[in-house]
Amino acid sequence: MGHRKHSAPRRGSLAYRPRGRAKSLLPRIRTWPRIDSPKPMLLGFPAYKAGTIHVITVDDRQRTPNSGKPLFNVASVLAVPEADVRGVRLYGRENGHEVTLGDARAEPQGLLGKVPAERIARVAAFVSTTPSAVGLSQNKPIELEVGVGGGDKKSQAEYAAGLIGKKVKFSEIFKPGMYVDVLGITKGKGVEGPITRFGVKRKQHKSRKSVRAVGVIGPWHPAAVMYTIARAGQKGFSQRTETGRRIITVADAKDAPVTPAGGFLHFGEVKGEYAVLRGSVPGPASRFSMVRLSVRRKPAAVVAPQVIEVSTRMERTGR
Repeated sequence: MGHRKHSAPRRGSLAYRPRGRAKSLLPRIRTWPRIDSPKPMLLGFPAYKAGTIHVITVDDRQRTPNSGKPLFNVASVLAVPEADVRGVRLYGRENGHEVTLGDARAEPQGLLGKVPAERIARVAAFVSTTPSAVGLSQNKPIELEVGVGGGDKKSQAEYAAGLIGKKVKFSEIFKPGMYVDVLGITKGKGVEGPITRFGVKRKQHKSRKSVRAVGVIGPWHPAAVMYTIARAGQKGFSQRTETGRRIITVADAKDAPVTPAGGFLHFGEVKGEYAVLRGSVPGPASRFSMVRLSVRRKPAAVVAPQVIEVSTRMERTGR
């Protein structure tokens, strides 16, 4: 029935709970990194996932057996069109909570004159981008907050206010060799059972009526099903953060084309500025992603990786 003679590791990490559908296609950024830069700067940039390619670089990691040798990397290509800065918002702290001190869209000088610098706890900028700029069908702009860091709070507010009405490029903030975090919504898989959703082992074929179900969902007391029990439900379409992704290169498609023959699947041709990141990023092709300065990994010096070859060959199976 459901009895086991030996203990077994739990199935499914408790770090990703609840496993429900994301409320929006836009990721929710709860944390912005703290930087030691004397000049203020934006801490993130909107992007769109195009696909994956192969990049061969020289392994510049020290004290590794492969140091100085060619390194094969699976890399993700992100289309990063110019972003418009539409406003600024100032946050303060009262009674241990973050409160909005005010925001401005057109005349930020009036806001900066009313709010004292000592009350400002955090500065954010309203940044928008249009999916149609990278070849997608959506014409409605996507707008969200991007944190501002570096310098003091007064200089951050003045920097964000000076950007209102201007366009910002990805290459003005991020450089090759930097480590970033990518936040996005993963690919949705629909409703799945506990076998597929959590990796629970199948029971014996003589186990009562069910084989692809857990044996016991809880004890008699307490007479409730705990949230840690593997149950059927939504799989995928959740917000995830890929940390420590190194930027391999930042270029313009006019100078260095990166699109494979026939275009990226479900995306097409990459036009304009793009970034190549080592590793994978959350979500399917054409999905919105937020590139943020790394919260955990902060190297002492930014060294651009040495690229040997960028392979744009993509196998098509026809499935």
